Amino acid sequence: MAQTGSDKNTKNKSKHSKLMDRKKNKIREKEQAHKDRLKALKEQIKSKQ
Repeated sequence: MAQTGSDKNTKNKSKHSKLMDRKKNKIREKEQAHKDRLKALKEQIKSKQ
């Protein structure tokens, strides 16, 4: 027989996907900040030469 009431697992799935999105965004931001920092250092070194 089919289940009656609220859908199963939808709350946990949405919470999990929200947390995973946060984690991925955090990693992307860290990588981008690192790239920007390296780019700034490269330009600083280039301008001194």
